[in-house]
Amino acid sequence: MKITEPKYTNSLIKESSPYLLQHAHNPVNWFAWNDETLEKAKQENKPILISIGYSACHWCHVMEHESFEDEQVAKLMNDYFVCIKVDREERPDIDQVYMTAVQLMTGQGGWPLNCFALPDGRPVFGGTYFPKQKWMDVLLNIADLYNEKPQRFLDYAEQLTEGIKLAELVKVDENESEFNIDLLHQTYSKWKLRFDTIEGGPNISPKFPLPNNYQFLLQYAFIKSLSNEKQEEVLKQVELTLHKMAYGGIYDQIGGGFARYSTDSYWKAPHFEKMLYDNAQLVTLYSQAFQATKNPLYKQIVFETLAFIEREMTSAEGAFYSALDADSEGIEGKFYVWKKEELQSILKEKFALFADYFNINEKGLWEHDNYILLRHESDEAIAAKHNISVIELQKTIAEIKTELIEIRNKRIRPGLDNKVLTSWNSLMLKGYIDAYNAFDEPHFLDVAIKNVNYLLENGIDKQNKISHLVLSEKSNEKENIGFLEDYCFFIEALVSLYESTFNETHLQKANDLMEYCIQHFMDTNSGMFYFTSDQSKALIARKMELSDNVIPASNSSIAKSLFKLGLHLKNENYISMSKKMLNNVLNEISNYGAGYSNWGMLLLNFTQPFYEVAIVGKSVDEKRQAFNKHYLPNVIFAGSTIDSSLPLLKNRNVEGQTLIYVCTNKTCLQPVTEAEQALQKLN
Repeated sequence: MKITEPKYTNSLIKESSPYLLQHAHNPVNWFAWNDETLEKAKQENKPILISIGYSACHWCHVMEHESFEDEQVAKLMNDYFVCIKVDREERPDIDQVYMTAVQLMTGQGGWPLNCFALPDGRPVFGGTYFPKQKWMDVLLNIADLYNEKPQRFLDYAEQLTEGIKLAELVKVDENESEFNIDLLHQTYSKWKLRFDTIEGGPNISPKFPLPNNYQFLLQYAFIKSLSNEKQEEVLKQVELTLHKMAYGGIYDQIGGGFARYSTDSYWKAPHFEKMLYDNAQLVTLYSQAFQATKNPLYKQIVFETLAFIEREMTSAEGAFYSALDADSEGIEGKFYVWKKEELQSILKEKFALFADYFNINEKGLWEHDNYILLRHESDEAIAAKHNISVIELQKTIAEIKTELIEIRNKRIRPGLDNKVLTSWNSLMLKGYIDAYNAFDEPHFLDVAIKNVNYLLENGIDKQNKISHLVLSEKSNEKENIGFLEDYCFFIEALVSLYESTFNETHLQKANDLMEYCIQHFMDTNSGMFYFTSDQSKALIARKMELSDNVIPASNSSIAKSLFKLGLHLKNENYISMSKKMLNNVLNEISNYGAGYSNWGMLLLNFTQPFYEVAIVGKSVDEKRQAFNKHYLPNVIFAGSTIDSSLPLLKNRNVEGQTLIYVCTNKTCLQPVTEAEQALQKLN
């Protein structure tokens, strides 16, 4: 069979990003973001078009097909602009700057993100998805305005750039930090007005999982200052949301793992792309929720999701890939949905049970006679209806899932974005550690250790400089300096791994990376941290990430790690730094809890009793595992079988004994020998 050569090939063919390579054969003369491209725009005196997206983005594909593959549209773009394609996952720093610009201009943002700028990078106009004719009109209008009224461009660019610099500007609070739990009570009172108490999540559509929100609410539900009635109310909303997501179409009922969001208000029809960062954080959330509630559904979700991660998003070396596309064969969701006739043909006499279990009915009916698999009734209810035992039902459903996965795997698969990002790998690494803690499954720890070794060997140099993009074949040809998100999430994972294994090298590496962050990312005036290192090439603005979103803000993450490392290492300076950072966002927490939930967890740490548990002696692992059966968000663990110089362990080893020390607020209680005795002191 003769292979047809592409009609067009542009400079993106030299890139490693799957998203950029998707555009390498567009008739648009795309360039990557680099010094040479920006210099080209200046020399030719052309405005630049910065078009930002990611490989799993459905509407990015739509705009590419409608406009960027069209020769007439491409001619306009090539004649009047220097066109730059950016993978937002590879360069989140560029995305932050131009996303802020578009949000300031239009009041909203999203991807694809298209922003026009002066040759020096200062933005002047932008938006998200544009239909073809609208896009052509925009191109001609911008080109005419740039050539005929350049001063208007310059004036507006100056104003907009100043707005970008001021957006999320930190208001430094010089007052002494006085943290009070009442602020979180006020936060919750405002926040709960936006709960969907029928379907879970927020009372809006589309619905994003936002795992950090429910981690905070779960932790908030367990504080002593809440009445039993209020605790039940908060926990009920968390459990409702986790239940509805697990039963919904947003969860891949056959293969495990979550899609990025639900397009409706009841978690039925997902936007089918699967992102590593969502699944990582949801594994953490469901693992912690299992520790708190012992709900077997949560265990099932974690085990199935991690099976999906290993099957479809893990390299042989132990690295985690970034995403799976929403589309296959150019159609959104085609890989995941089913026709009724197809299922009847496959399942035969088992179809009636399967159809009842996964709603091959009006509830599951989607588009073009396709069905999205989702659950509505419990195993107990379905088993009773079909006059079989729950065990028999679960066995049959498991067999059907295995059969359907094998059949589904013969379909044309969604595209895989095989980028390995330190930040997202760190989130998944922590997910595996949290799952190991919750379920005492050694395999999860094995996967975590393999991944951390991979990151340490391939993503970090001897000076503790992290690469954002790990071991790409072409990554050495471009700027690949880590962002704050790479450091903060890896630090969090390393601290968690230390607390689960008591391997002190992990804690030491976490501290080394923290010192690097303080030196290269910290703003000494505000005490906050920039998203980019002082070693990165400057953009038009150096941004800080303050509010929590689908991924926690890098500042809230690093503030939490400063708190924990401060306790582990008896470093009062770290704790003071954490406190100062929290103080800077206090007003924001009370005003918008959903956008500051990670900060809210840090505020809980400062306002509620927070414990240090040190375990010393030969049975240290056995004692540690006893604590894992409990939900303990307000505890850090240290341990060793031998003498250790770590502050929490120093001079505490007693020959022939395993002792457990419980400390809080610089005071330690008498050591005990059993975990249950220590748990009584924690409670």
